[in-house]
Order: sequence, then C-alpha cells, then structure tokens
Amino acid sequence: MAPTALENEDHIRDAAFNKALHGKSAEEKAGFRAMLKKDPVAQKAALEEYFKHWDNKEAGVETVEVREARKTEYATLTRHYYNLATDLYEYGWCASFHFCRFAYGEGFYQAIARHEHYLAHMMGLRDGMKVLDVGCGVGGPAREIAKFSGANIVGLNNNDYQIERAERYAVKENMTSQLAFTKGDFMVCACPEGSGIHTNLPKQMSFPPNVFDAVYAIEATVHAPSLEGVYSEIFRVLKPGGVFGVYEWLMTDKYNNDNPRHREIRLGIEQGDGISNMVKIDEALEAMKKAGFVLEHHEDLADREDARPWYYPLDGNLRMASSLGDVFTISRMTRPGRFAVHNSVGALERIGLLPQGTRKTADSLGVAADCLVAGGKEKLFTPMYLMVGRKPQA
Repeated sequence: MAPTALENEDHIRDAAFNKALHGKSAEEKAGFRAMLKKDPVAQKAALEEYFKHWDNKEAGVETVEVREARKTEYATLTRHYYNLATDLYEYGWCASFHFCRFAYGEGFYQAIARHEHYLAHMMGLRDGMKVLDVGCGVGGPAREIAKFSGANIVGLNNNDYQIERAERYAVKENMTSQLAFTKGDFMVCACPEGSGIHTNLPKQMSFPPNVFDAVYAIEATVHAPSLEGVYSEIFRVLKPGGVFGVYEWLMTDKYNNDNPRHREIRLGIEQGDGISNMVKIDEALEAMKKAGFVLEHHEDLADREDARPWYYPLDGNLRMASSLGDVFTISRMTRPGRFAVHNSVGALERIGLLPQGTRKTADSLGVAADCLVAGGKEKLFTPMYLMVGRKPQA
C-alpha cells in the first residue's frame, strides 16, 4: 500500500539548495568538469542527509524501522542521491541512466538507444502523442524516444539540477518544441507551463486526470516508497485507453530475505543507487493490477539469451567490448578504473579542487556496481522487468 502521508514538497527550498550546491555547473559540457564547480558546504549537507540512512546500518543489523525511515523520506533521499551522483553518472556512463541488453557486435551507445526504442515500440508510441516520462533524469531517454517515435514528451523529475541539465541538452539539440521538463514528486505529478498540456494550470498544481496518451518509466519508479502508489498516480493521469510501459528494478523469486548474502546484495544496490525500498517481481505485478491496469505484457528481459549480459560493462570484461570506443567507456567501470577514480578523486579532494564527499559517493557507486553484478550473475535481481499495462476505456 502507499504510505499514509507523502513527504511534503518545497520547491522554493529545493531551488535555493540547487543554486547553492550546483551554481551554474549545469551549463558545463561534461560531468567531470561540472564536479569541479560544486559548493563544498552544500555538498557536505547533501552528503550527510543522504548517508545518514546508510552509515552503520549494514544488512546484518538492518531493521524494519530503518527501512521505514528511508521510505518516509523517499523524496529527499532520492533528490540528494542525484545531487551527489548525477555528474559521476554522466562521466562514467552516459546521459541515459539505465542498463540495456546487448546484441552481437552492438556498441554501448547503440544498445542503450535500442533499449529505449524497444520500450517505445512495445507501447506503440507515435507522432503527436502526449507522453509523460516519469523520473526523466537528464533527459537522455526522452530525447531518444522523441526522435524515434515523434511523440511530445514531458519529463518529470524531483531534482532541480537534473532538470537544468535536461533543458540544456534540449536546447542544444533544438528539441524544445517537442520536450518539456518539470519539477515534481512522481507520487504527486505536476504540470509544466509551456508544455502545451493544460497550460492554464499553475506550474505546481497536480495533473488533472486523463491528460496523457502514454506514460513510461525507465528504471525510475524503483525510487518510489510504494509501487502501488506511483502506479496509481500514473493510472490517474492517463487517458482512458492510454498505455503505461516500465522497465522496473526488482528482486527476483530467487531472492531470499533470510539469506544474509542476498540481503547484502540488495542493500548494496539500494545504497549505491538511492533506493528506499526494493521489492520482488510478484509485488510489482500485484501493484500494477491494484492500480487498475490491464497487463498486456510482462517479462524479465534479463532472461533473454543475449550475446552479452546486461551487467557486462560493470563486470569489466573488456573482451566483450565491440569497439575501441566501448573499451574506453567500459574501462572506467572496471575495478582498476574505479580504483583510479578513487585515488584521483581523493587527491583532488585533498587539494580542494573537489568538495569533500565526492570520493565517498564514487565508492558507494562502486559497491553498488559489484552488488549489481553479483545480483545479475546469481539471478537475484533484474533492472529490466518489462511491464506494459493499459488503462481500460471508460
């Protein structure tokens, strides 16, 4: 069930913190250059606010109360996670913050785009549709899906910095007539001015019912404290007959919460990826049904027989790379590559070029990478459980 009280939104507070921490770094071309422009005092505040949920709370001593505290503060936890991690994601991965399948000979960026195209294909997105991207990141998938399908897309995000990055990319690629981005909690969706969608409404007002032709989420709704809660809100804003497609992060049926190693893998993924409460596949399917959707398709795409597993970039197997460009991308995510980042970021912290806590964040992402690989190899976890559901006609 959804929590009885959602975390209160405060857009003025968040905008002020964004300005203090990030300044004008959203205008930088690359993630690493943006890291050099952060305010150390604000960075320390974000670091403390995020890691208070994880420090000294290992899997072996984790309690129900600890998990409930994370769920209660889900929006703040997610917002500060991306305040800390966004630039590292753009530096070490790309502007689309998700995993993908890999075909034989397929390059990293090509595979990322194909994963986005496949979701749009399964949903039947096409020219002129009004589509909501729930948890849009810096807009990488929205840009790609808009180009592929011709749809008009609104990206929803509770992190001001990521919205600024997404808007910058949209301007750069001359896509502002097809894309809009708005600040909001995806448990309480909000509508942007200038999006062509109920533009007479105030910016922070919740979407009225029956607004969008389609809604998608790519590895984003895992941040919600309740899948039933976020799926229900998505159901509300869809038009009758509208479609919802999602790639969900889930623990599989093989996950056993009484197994200490399984809990350690799950907690490592949650800590390194800003997740308050990850659940199993059956709970997600039940949440879709309780929200009111008629499931048209559901499948764990990680179970497909692909040339290379979805986690191979994190596993650091350079022999699986299909090009020299991929070798460069993937080498940053190998253990030696992460060790080099650990040392270089630590050195830059010591001389004051990077704010304190950057290395701690990078190390947390490294722990998550190891747990993601372990979860993938042992079939305990999937980042690509595909569900496509439709809102019945009135």
